[in-house]
Amino acid sequence: MQVLSRAVAVALVGALAACTAEPTPTASGDREGRSMVIATAVAPSSLDPLDGYAPYGAAKIYDGLVELQPGGTLRPALAAAPPVPSADGRSWTVTLRDDVFFHDKARFGPADVIATYQAVLAGALKSRFSMLAAVHQLDVATVRFDLSTPTPGFASLLVLGIKRAGSAPIGTGPYRVEAWQPGRSLTLKANPDYRGGEPAITNVTVEFVPDDEIRAQRLRDGKLDGADLPARLAASFDRSSAFTVARHGAADVRVVTLPSASPVTGDASVRLALNLVVDRKALVDSALAGRGKPLSLPLPTALAEFIEPGARFELDVPRAKAVLDMAGWLPGLDGVRRKSGVPAEFDVAYPVADVASRDLVAGFAAAAAQIGVKVTPRPTQRAALTGATPELTAVGDPLDPGRALSWLGDRTAPASAVTDPAQRAVAFRSIQRAYLDEPSAVVLAETDHSYVIRQNWTGYQPVVDATGSDHTWGAWWNLQTWAPR
Repeated sequence: MQVLSRAVAVALVGALAACTAEPTPTASGDREGRSMVIATAVAPSSLDPLDGYAPYGAAKIYDGLVELQPGGTLRPALAAAPPVPSADGRSWTVTLRDDVFFHDKARFGPADVIATYQAVLAGALKSRFSMLAAVHQLDVATVRFDLSTPTPGFASLLVLGIKRAGSAPIGTGPYRVEAWQPGRSLTLKANPDYRGGEPAITNVTVEFVPDDEIRAQRLRDGKLDGADLPARLAASFDRSSAFTVARHGAADVRVVTLPSASPVTGDASVRLALNLVVDRKALVDSALAGRGKPLSLPLPTALAEFIEPGARFELDVPRAKAVLDMAGWLPGLDGVRRKSGVPAEFDVAYPVADVASRDLVAGFAAAAAQIGVKVTPRPTQRAALTGATPELTAVGDPLDPGRALSWLGDRTAPASAVTDPAQRAVAFRSIQRAYLDEPSAVVLAETDHSYVIRQNWTGYQPVVDATGSDHTWGAWWNLQTWAPR
């Protein structure tokens, strides 16, 4: 896996560590630095890992059997040792720690693992764990996961938080829930009995603020100690004496979906032409302030070993026009092409108040207009983005190519089952070649992530980021290890 270069990682950590000025007042007013207030754009609909909460682990409330590390590797968490696959890859055995307790003082054990994963088999995460056939307790300290098909990346799914039976959000993690106002805020209190020791930051308040501009203003007003921001807004803090801007790459691929049900977006010639007309380098420079990578195929660059070398859609406006002409999409007097009376026009939805998404869609619409396709940007509440109509969405996974391409449907299943590393890479490269011949969407770019963090704490470490950002991952993945300066 290709992750952050060592030089970049050292530079980022060094930038935070080098700040020796007197700490500025925190958002909470706590002079000892034991309280922190952060904000993120996306609020969880649930705090239950079985509903998809914290899919990459680091859930703060829960621990998984394993946890992800900065270089993309896994290390045991509730497991006593790394998970062990069988020779045929159809089962994984995990030995459990015997010294861990839940927030309510109940002892963690194999029954909790069994209950969590049996619920997975029947719940919202069933598709993510589609290869999981059963989970068994072998003895007082061992469980075995049986798979329907060999899955090389299965161990990385075991970051899923293990919960205490019941509806309350009770786990074994470094923090317990003090208060939760869905859609507004979450307050966490340090777990004094945490297996890694009580966190130095004992109180964490997470505000859910979907508007990028408002998060930036609350940072300026001293109401926040940290937040994720789009690159353009984060740049305004570059010279701040109170904050540091941490930037790193992410497996966050921005895609315009083109549903097949529409006679416009489902037309193969329209799909191909749109892929040929986008100047992705210019789009990264303008919409992402240069903080991203031009990308036209759907695999994130973090999975470099699976990427087909040299395969990409090149900018070719004349060819795009010719493709549409040959398919019968002819220019109209208003500049919009038509075929059999159907205008080549559609809306593209994007999350309201999301600055980067707004600018990406605007750039895509301007590119489409060059070839007579009218695209209308449509800001939309996140809850209304269902995928039924064209929208800008984020896809990708920093660990597993099968999950990164799961949005492509069944075409990834054969490659995901290949266990030989070399043949697995060949299989996923084949998928990309097929996508190049017949694209089903328009990949625009891979965006970097930017976090603005008050300089009052040490401990930040860059990590392989995923799509979007929340309070469990990104800059905050190891918040329990941070300490006041």
